[in-house]
Amino acid sequence: MDGARGEGLLRPRGEDTHAKVGYAELFFDLVFVFAVTQLSHTLLESHSVLDVARTCLLFLAVWWVWIYTGWVTNWVDPERAATRLMLFALMGAGLVMSMSLPEAFAARGLHFALAYVGMQVGRTVFMIWAIGPHIPALRLNFVRIFAWLAFAGIFWIAGGLADAETRLTLWIVALAIEYVSPLAFFWTPGLGRSTTEDWQVEGAHLAERCALFIIIGLGESILVSGATFAKQSWDAVHSIAFATCLLGSVAMWWVYFHVGAERGTAHIVDSNDPGRIARNGYTYLHVPIVGGVVLCAVADEIVLAHPQGAVSTAAAAAIIGGPALYLAGCGLFKRMSLGWFPLSHRIGLGALVVCVGLAFFVSPLVLSVASTAALMLVAAWEYRSLKMVRR
Repeated sequence: MDGARGEGLLRPRGEDTHAKVGYAELFFDLVFVFAVTQLSHTLLESHSVLDVARTCLLFLAVWWVWIYTGWVTNWVDPERAATRLMLFALMGAGLVMSMSLPEAFAARGLHFALAYVGMQVGRTVFMIWAIGPHIPALRLNFVRIFAWLAFAGIFWIAGGLADAETRLTLWIVALAIEYVSPLAFFWTPGLGRSTTEDWQVEGAHLAERCALFIIIGLGESILVSGATFAKQSWDAVHSIAFATCLLGSVAMWWVYFHVGAERGTAHIVDSNDPGRIARNGYTYLHVPIVGGVVLCAVADEIVLAHPQGAVSTAAAAAIIGGPALYLAGCGLFKRMSLGWFPLSHRIGLGALVVCVGLAFFVSPLVLSVASTAALMLVAAWEYRSLKMVRR
């Protein structure tokens, strides 16, 4: 009976087949459009280094719960009723988690912690049940994952019950436990450790899932730009600001999707160890890419609301830091398939360093134009150089 259950819930695998992203997975992702919006607004309202640190921690937690779900749907079939019900249950908890983000270090810390731990642990229990004895190595690995997440959950919930200062410390410990676990191959006393071969990743599916999350982030950035611009005077200054924000989003899309996403997919599909690439390239190295998109959304809102006047330190950090974080993440990700950090990305990062020197002598709009120009330079450079190679 257990074997039949496992065979019924696991995705069919074949050498010439690609596990497509299901509609239920895309429906699940809608929750994270809301989560990304909440994070960008929370970061926008941060007034101190401590507030920024707290928001960064929450961002890392949101990414981690999403990417773990992406791994899970890499194995189980979203077309099966049980899997869909699991995803819908996660959506409910995810909404609670997302609604709690702005007050996670205030009155809703326990709500956030319970929703987060419920998603992480509950999804893992589902996987242990769904796999059954069908694939012993995979099931044992989820038992190890359960042990790590349950251990981290103690600190998440304890932090939700503690005061704000202690909460930050406990949640840093919890997040560190979760982030180090794949690097430790989920080593567990009495159960040992897994290997990346045990993870049996369908690379094309995970690559597509991560690419879709980038789309979520870029879409949220466009929504923020449109909503903010709609409230402003449609004069020349604000119109230029809006055009700059839109061009920035287009440039970010181009830098990631023009060739990088396709090449990354081919790299993981052709690899003899797709689990290692899925962990390093898609689980960890996509963190700065997504973080850069979120920070750029914050910068867009700042520039559209206040295009003129002096540039504050926070505004400069967002306007320059967002593109820099994004280019650094994309460069490191592309390094996995290329073997080197792209020259175009180095030049782009160098241009952003020059922008740092301009930050406090120009307006937010001018600084935004300069940082967007750096992104567009990278996009144009890659397009031109790759076009010449293909000739």
